[in-house]
Amino acid sequence: MKKTILFSLLISTPIVFAQLPESLITPIEKIKKFEGYDGYIYKNMSYKDSKVINEKIGTFSSKLKYNIYTDAIELSIDSQLYELKKTPETHVVIKNDYYYYCNFKDQLDRIKSGYYVLVELTNNYRIYKKYTLKIDDPEKSKIIKNSSSNAGTIKLIKTYYLEKNGIINILPTDKKTILITFSDKKKELEKYMKKEKIRLKKEEDLMKLVAKYNALKNMESRF
Repeated sequence: MKKTILFSLLISTPIVFAQLPESLITPIEKIKKFEGYDGYIYKNMSYKDSKVINEKIGTFSSKLKYNIYTDAIELSIDSQLYELKKTPETHVVIKNDYYYYCNFKDQLDRIKSGYYVLVELTNNYRIYKKYTLKIDDPEKSKIIKNSSSNAGTIKLIKTYYLEKNGIINILPTDKKTILITFSDKKKELEKYMKKEKIRLKKEEDLMKLVAKYNALKNMESRF
């Protein structure tokens, strides 16, 4: 499904595979405060061959990486660090992740802007995941085994969201909470999870459960 989305974007924008124009990037300084920490602030440490799709200008090839800490797509040109300007008109494909800068709202009408990775698209809903970090500074970290000093730690966190009409809700990845979220179909989903051996920590299985829930709701609406 994501490949279909990318293809539709590519055919709807001028195809120009060239260096990113200055209008899409802005210079930034390298963040050094986490050097020496156990873990990384990037989704991938090295720059990856990527595509940048701007709906007005076109499509560009570049080597990029995603900085989770600053929620920014970074690139390097002649030793100068840049980030893509954050706009809903610019989408990025890095490896198998499709990044969209979105200005969502939650159920309390709070703005939740940032880069979201598209996981699933249907006629009724979209599912995104967002990368964040859990950072423990050195003084709060446990002593590393076989080391005489403390080190900070950085852990990547993935959170899934269900989006309808610009409103997002967190998709729990534990059985108890997700059955509360989809409580109107609790019995049916419990049977489905048992039969299909659904493991919610597995992204593919989480998508299957949401699809099953929506199928049940669609059947209900027909009667």
